[in-house]
Amino acid sequence: MSDESHMRAALALARRGLGQTAPNPSVGCVIVKDGRVLGRGTTAPGGRPHAERVALAAAGEAARGATVYVTLEPCAFPGKSGACTEALIAAGVARVVVGAIDPHPKVNGAGLARLREAGIEVTEGVLRPECEAVSEGFALVQRAGRPLVRLKLASTLDGRIATAKGESQWISGPEARRAVHAMRGRHDAVMVGVGTVLADDPELTCRLDGFRAAPLVRVVVDSHLRTPLLSKLVRAATEHPLWILHRDGADKLRAKALESAGVKLIELPASTIGVDLAAGMQALAKHGLTRVMVEGGASIASSLLRARLVDRLSWFHAPAVLGGDGWPAAQAFGVTRLDEMPRFRAVSRQQWGQDVLTNFRKIT
Repeated sequence: MSDESHMRAALALARRGLGQTAPNPSVGCVIVKDGRVLGRGTTAPGGRPHAERVALAAAGEAARGATVYVTLEPCAFPGKSGACTEALIAAGVARVVVGAIDPHPKVNGAGLARLREAGIEVTEGVLRPECEAVSEGFALVQRAGRPLVRLKLASTLDGRIATAKGESQWISGPEARRAVHAMRGRHDAVMVGVGTVLADDPELTCRLDGFRAAPLVRVVVDSHLRTPLLSKLVRAATEHPLWILHRDGADKLRAKALESAGVKLIELPASTIGVDLAAGMQALAKHGLTRVMVEGGASIASSLLRARLVDRLSWFHAPAVLGGDGWPAAQAFGVTRLDEMPRFRAVSRQQWGQDVLTNFRKIT
């Protein structure tokens, strides 16, 4: 098999861990010798152990003289469990094939240099775009200090998410809703605005049996701490982490009650529209998140689009038309000229029952 074939196997392993390894990236590793796979590894939930160590443990002594395929450059500094470069050197591997360079300032090529210094053959850049895509949330934290943000919308063909009276369940079908749960499972957190909490009392969990081991962080943007103490989110806060982004000066008694229920409160500077979402995303990165999925509603969607914080857009369209008196997917956010619009390019389309999902990537 070719280098690309083995790297595709490593990529499949890396994708399996998405949403469960923060603050570390999800990495896949495959160890091969004489055409035989000796070990496979994925970064463990919580980020430790790293994929290379998992694969090396599976391969054992047979790893000596083998080729290691890894989606992201092995770490070159000790951290909590020792540098993966040193583990590979100690195992006596002959060659390391890497997909993407680790953007962490303590690595960023240093891992490959250390391997070469030890006499190990290194090949880099195999399936680089695909490998970079798997670790893009981690990379964005390193470059910009914020997580990757995916905005998920589900609307009619004319972009409406509810009737004039607020009825929204369900515009999309059961197959699309199942796809949303799988999408949640591949992110570190799911975020909504407090309006969605008050209107729908959602759970915001990934309810697919066996899909993920790590609990999904639920984040609510709630300037004045209006999230009800008896909401499903708060009642499950000790089992499924609930974080609330609120503005400074919020009611102290309300804050104390929420914290007593197990809610993490993150105070942010106030803005003209509630809280400063750019500061909020930076705070989420500091608390260890790398991939955040935002599910609405229209107010938070428009705020994120206005701030140019949406990196990926996943839009489900149901084959129906609601009309202009329905609620729009995004509220007005001040665009007066066409060149001010956030623009995206379509990267994939999928059919889920009667609904069509189009995934978009921000044009920078």
